[in-house]
Amino acid sequence: MEAPGFWDDPDSSNRKMKDLKELKNTVDGCNKLSGQYEDILTLIEMGYEENDASLIPDIRSELDEFIAEFEELRISTLLSGEYDADNAILKLNAGAGGTESCDWCSMLYRMYTRWAERKGFAVEVLDFLDGDEAGIKSVTFQVNGTNAYGYLKSEKGVHRLVRISPFNAQGKRQTSFVSLDVMPDIEEDLDVEIDEKDLRIDTYRSSGAGGQHINKTSSAIRITHIPTGTVVQCQNERSQFQNKDKAMQMLKAKLFLLKQEANVEKLSDIRGEVKDIGWGNQIRSYVLQPYKLVKDLRTDVETGNTDAVLDGALDIFINGYLKWINVSRKQQ
Repeated sequence: MEAPGFWDDPDSSNRKMKDLKELKNTVDGCNKLSGQYEDILTLIEMGYEENDASLIPDIRSELDEFIAEFEELRISTLLSGEYDADNAILKLNAGAGGTESCDWCSMLYRMYTRWAERKGFAVEVLDFLDGDEAGIKSVTFQVNGTNAYGYLKSEKGVHRLVRISPFNAQGKRQTSFVSLDVMPDIEEDLDVEIDEKDLRIDTYRSSGAGGQHINKTSSAIRITHIPTGTVVQCQNERSQFQNKDKAMQMLKAKLFLLKQEANVEKLSDIRGEVKDIGWGNQIRSYVLQPYKLVKDLRTDVETGNTDAVLDGALDIFINGYLKWINVSRKQQ
């Protein structure tokens, strides 16, 4: 029998059911790998017994698939943080560079939505602000899927783009910056005290694509926590009240993380350092001219296949970060 009150708390029961589902998925993954391993051994034995070299391509294909799935499962075991299994909330902000940076912001938004699609994750836009001439000035969106935050926390920081600007009539190379903030979508009620007097709540008309209430009512909500300068926004829900509830949930999560950061010397475990959106603060550089290279400046992971990265092939950097941070923790 369950202990008294085990299912009384909805947040607790939801968390436990989520944990059970994750454990089941891990066991299923291990069982699948075990079956693949046995199949590969059988193919190898058949090749030896029948002296059949034609089986080699099939064996190589099976082995490549096995290695890829094994690596993915191994990486998932590194996601042991308290909120790693949660959904992730991402906010992109265009920085230095004007219209060029707004265009870079839209490219990054596309990159992360493509990555989410590859993972089978769902994306929900919470707030959207168009650039003055082109692109996106800022966008807040939620990525829903198991371990979404665990994977995407590696992306927190400033992203730098170097290319020949399509907005520069002289065809000069230009550098642009966009910052990305990442936080977990913490559903349970957090122990965070917020004084109403410390809040400035603004309503405004929704903008951007989607939603039947867009540009019809002032239902969008912006909440500013004055003591910390923390700002959260939401415009995607159907009513002003729902937008306010979602924004307050986001504010509580942000303040909770800030409180945890204040109690530890190394901040990167949860949210990373807050840096200016400009020179010298980037975590990753995307160079499209005069050569092609994407390089993570923390882990030194790099690739020349810039097109694939901008189309959502981010696992090389995410996995590299998880390995790097795991080694760093062991050395402390």
